[in-house]
Amino acid sequence: MTNDPSPMPQFRWGDSNDVPWIPSRLAKGVEVKNLGKANGRAIQLVRFSPGAAFPDHLHTGPEFIYVLEGEVTWNGRTLGRGCVGVAEAGTIERGFHSMTGCLFLLAYDLGQLFDSVEPRSG
Repeated sequence: MTNDPSPMPQFRWGDSNDVPWIPSRLAKGVEVKNLGKANGRAIQLVRFSPGAAFPDHLHTGPEFIYVLEGEVTWNGRTLGRGCVGVAEAGTIERGFHSMTGCLFLLAYDLGQLFDSVEPRSG
């Protein structure tokens, strides 16, 4: 990502083709491209292989997705290409998976915790 050299607030730009896919630390069969961050927010490109799923979790901050390819099931609703999903802070995401595989844009607060809704042992 290229930065504006000014000491003032900056514009940043880049080519997503230059950003590597990184395996998700949260779910098998999921990869992400970290596209940028500013002012406590981040944007990622997320790719699910067919059958991949995220564990159920609590959103501690808002989350926005825009489906670019394929389909994803989100809390029982199937979202296809062109669909938008918005999760407010305090919502619990259940059953987020893709049977077909999918690609979506994700915007979220950097301070958001990926907190399981499963009881913790110990």
